[in-house]
Amino acid sequence: MNDTTEPATHSTLSLVNQLRSLLSDLQRNPYPAIPNPPTCKKRASVALIVRIRPTYPDEATVDNSATIPGLPTQDSLNSFFNQPWVQRGDPEILFIKRAARVGDRWTGHVALPGGKHEEGDQSDMATSIRETLEEIGLDLATEHSANIGNLPERVVTTSWGTVPLMVLCPFVFLLTRYDLPPLRLQPSEVSSVHWVSMRALLAPSLRTYERADVADRLAWRGGGFLRSVLRLMLGQMLFAAVRLIPSESVHCSSAPGFIPLQTTKSLSTFLEDAIVPLFSRDYASSSKYDRPLLLWGLTHGIVADFLDLLPTSNSFKLWTWPTFSPWDLRLMVWFMTYRLHKRKVQELDFKQQGSPTVIEEGLDTLGAQKNRWQPHGVHMDGLGLNGSQHASHPASSAGAIGHLLEGHYDLLRRAVAVTLMMRLGLGAGVLAFVLRQMRSIR
Repeated sequence: MNDTTEPATHSTLSLVNQLRSLLSDLQRNPYPAIPNPPTCKKRASVALIVRIRPTYPDEATVDNSATIPGLPTQDSLNSFFNQPWVQRGDPEILFIKRAARVGDRWTGHVALPGGKHEEGDQSDMATSIRETLEEIGLDLATEHSANIGNLPERVVTTSWGTVPLMVLCPFVFLLTRYDLPPLRLQPSEVSSVHWVSMRALLAPSLRTYERADVADRLAWRGGGFLRSVLRLMLGQMLFAAVRLIPSESVHCSSAPGFIPLQTTKSLSTFLEDAIVPLFSRDYASSSKYDRPLLLWGLTHGIVADFLDLLPTSNSFKLWTWPTFSPWDLRLMVWFMTYRLHKRKVQELDFKQQGSPTVIEEGLDTLGAQKNRWQPHGVHMDGLGLNGSQHASHPASSAGAIGHLLEGHYDLLRRAVAVTLMMRLGLGAGVLAFVLRQMRSIR
């Protein structure tokens, strides 16, 4: 475990107050529920859990008697955040690394605790509370946990947004007690738990990419031959990612692979460890403990939506759109999406500048209430969304990330088609030239 011992800075103090504003706004303005698509009946919920880590020497004088049972009020939130140790503290978010399981789409990925809705769950929020308790042993129904509200619900899709998998419902919880009972990790579900500072999640220096196999995303019903052809033509997809630097980690020692069984490195393992990271940065797919943790995909989209609600946040400007590894296809994607991306960023810039007055003043007139939510669909493969507009972000459809990705995958498909036709034309031209040369030699 690593402790945060550096003194609180001006940026940390500012971040704590921004977090207070964010949570207060979420508590006042919940997002609406999203119905299931006709062909998809599954629902799932995750918990985005926030706590304040006290900085040295406040750790010895933290008052853990503060409670915000159930649904918090503005007064109870202010009472918690006005404590000196909270003002000097460092806000953190809890992540899990899923256990390696054969056939699991998200095996070994960084995620938020949560899971599928079961018949006995009274609500989507109840699902997130039950799953968190089962997976890591953290009870979010106690007096030291406050249910703040929800983030945009989203339709998780595959095959570039054409096949819905489930509706995912994220809920935000605030822990008012720092020294919680020891976590109990479920070995079959979770390999480790990590607390990560929000400052790290906002740091431009920790932004990177994660590579994903596009063949598995497009040919999920096809055979190995189809996957091989797609892999050869399209390469890998590159997704925006954040390298996580935990302040505290707990590993499940009974999880499979906790202690490596291999005593000597084979040639393939040596090449993987020494060469692959230089070119691919493909860290998240590995279950090795010495590889960096990467936040990407669906969970990255949820966290980015949360961070974008900070009053002075411009985290969307650090976002990079999904693209491909082959240089010609990546160039075509950039060319065909440049104007769309520029317009989306300008829309967020303009509409965010116009919204703070309404938020700060707390104006909630009947007319504003009538048009507060504007449902709109957007699909993100791996981070599929179908969400609604929030009062604090009039430009945002299912959050800022959903707004940025709106229309991106349509152009992505066109770029793939154009690039493949150009390759076919170029290949035919080269073949014709070679045949002519061979005939002239004869």
